[in-house]
Amino acid sequence: METKEKQETKEKQESKISKFLKGTVPYVIIITAVVLVRSFIITPVQVEGLSMFSTLEDKEILLLKKYDKSYKRFDIVVFNYNGAKLIKRVIGLPGETVEYKEGKLYINGKYIPEPFLNNKVTADFNLEEIGYDKIPEGYYFVMGDNRTNSTDSRILGLIPSEDIDGTTSFAIFPLDKIGPFN
Repeated sequence: METKEKQETKEKQESKISKFLKGTVPYVIIITAVVLVRSFIITPVQVEGLSMFSTLEDKEILLLKKYDKSYKRFDIVVFNYNGAKLIKRVIGLPGETVEYKEGKLYINGKYIPEPFLNNKVTADFNLEEIGYDKIPEGYYFVMGDNRTNSTDSRILGLIPSEDIDGTTSFAIFPLDKIGPFN
């Protein structure tokens, strides 16, 4: 039989363990939730450089929606290229032809206005310059909004969908820029 002293010591130890668990479990749950949210739902991403100026500025911090995998024309996407995260705008979708004539965008031969460019001119270009007649399934043609200072699909080639992390349309820093953008 256990002595009264041993019983009290055992109860004190169990009480310490119980207090520790009660104090620790909420933090473990919070940390796990944050890791899961950042891994699969939303994570911050920082703009590096001027390729998306004037829509986005260098060092601006955005929220990346990792769950959004249905890319539409003019969505702003974040993708991996040689270990770097690049931020560009989707211009051409799978199955389409892309051409710039006299500074204007033509998709499948039809003129498409780009109101976000604020009268910036894009040099003439067509997909054949990078070796395609049309964009294959699972690939996207992306460009920066600062067309004269952007390393984009004109140089990098088409971007595979598996390299795209998601879309972004909400800024969180600097504080005067908090909110949605196009």
